Amino acid sequence: MTLLLIGIFLWVAAHLFKRVAPAQRRALQDRMGKASKGLFAGILVLAVVLMVIGYKMAPVDPVYDPPVWGRHLNNLMMVIAVALFGLGKSKSRLRGTLRHPMLWGMVTWAVAHLLANGDLASVVLFGSMLVWALVEMPLINAQEPAPPPYQGSVKGDIRLAVITVVVFIVIVLIHGWVGPWPVGG
Repeated sequence: MTLLLIGIFLWVAAHLFKRVAPAQRRALQDRMGKASKGLFAGILVLAVVLMVIGYKMAPVDPVYDPPVWGRHLNNLMMVIAVALFGLGKSKSRLRGTLRHPMLWGMVTWAVAHLLANGDLASVVLFGSMLVWALVEMPLINAQEPAPPPYQGSVKGDIRLAVITVVVFIVIVLIHGWVGPWPVGG
């Protein structure tokens, strides 16, 4: 569980650094230039690797019994989460309706996984990501103005839907390779 906790700490710290220590973040950017983005990207990649390895190595200590229907709802929610992750950079008409679509995608992803998994490592991982995303949104709102309205197009909606389905299928295949098979029996 130690690697999982270190990974979560690195993820949260790297993301919150800009929000809770903006002067230090600016000083680091001034000192390192564009390399500071690479530093944070490297920290985030390391965080994900540590979370995946730590999660896979963690013992299965039950905390609660997830509902039987949780796995099925998880899969539906994951399609929505993938769409939300893509929404922020899409040309969909939905883009202008929701601030922080990637963070809402993270919230949806975390809740979906908490519905399907009741072990301690899952509660720690998905619960931490849920809390982080919910904390990050008001911090961003306090520091940055809302983006300008976005019109989008039907073509953008269709493109988002197609990309969502393709990415979801890829995620299912990768998930089945590195973890439990997420759909069906």
